[in-house]
Amino acid sequence: MKRQVLASESFSLKNRHYFLDFKRAENNSNYIQITRSEQQTDGSYKRWEVIVFENQFAEFIQAFSSLFQSAAWYGADYKGMKEIHAEAKAAKGIKGMAPEDRPRERLMALGAAQLEDAELLAILIGSGTPNESSIVLAQRILAGQGADLAGLKGMTLEQLCRFKGMGIAKSCNVLAALELAARLSPESAPSYKPVYIYRPPGQEPGDFFEYS
Repeated sequence: MKRQVLASESFSLKNRHYFLDFKRAENNSNYIQITRSEQQTDGSYKRWEVIVFENQFAEFIQAFSSLFQSAAWYGADYKGMKEIHAEAKAAKGIKGMAPEDRPRERLMALGAAQLEDAELLAILIGSGTPNESSIVLAQRILAGQGADLAGLKGMTLEQLCRFKGMGIAKSCNVLAALELAARLSPESAPSYKPVYIYRPPGQEPGDFFEYS
């Protein structure tokens, strides 16, 4: 069995070429091969290769992720990686947004009627996850219903909880708000049977009326 290339990416910078290949070896195991090919002054090419085997993928990816995060904040006055992670987490959440763009601040300044569906839903949800804000989570829930707000009305607690980041408490908040909205809608208002009052022929004014 020959070696197979399962996926490949490449890019070039002048006389240097980089190849990132995901391959399958003859023994049917998978590995990643990173190759740098550089043209020499005599026109020939010199190659450097790094191979990472399948049982080392997790450590390799974790190391690369940590390295890139350190490089992204290089030169900043941090004590360690915990501070970098904390700032990255805050930047992804509502706190990373400008105050005037935050849902609650917009509601207080403009009124609830001026907010988009995702913003109102985000306020009900309250908080997002370490990887996304409550607005992104709300947008993901609405997208799951075809971006149709009416699709939320038929959702059950179990269906809401299936969305990553939506626990029982958050889902109950949303369902409670939907139920209150349904009870206030004209369709759910109590109906009354009309009563017609009339005076039978020959009955004098001031006598009791009959009704039906």
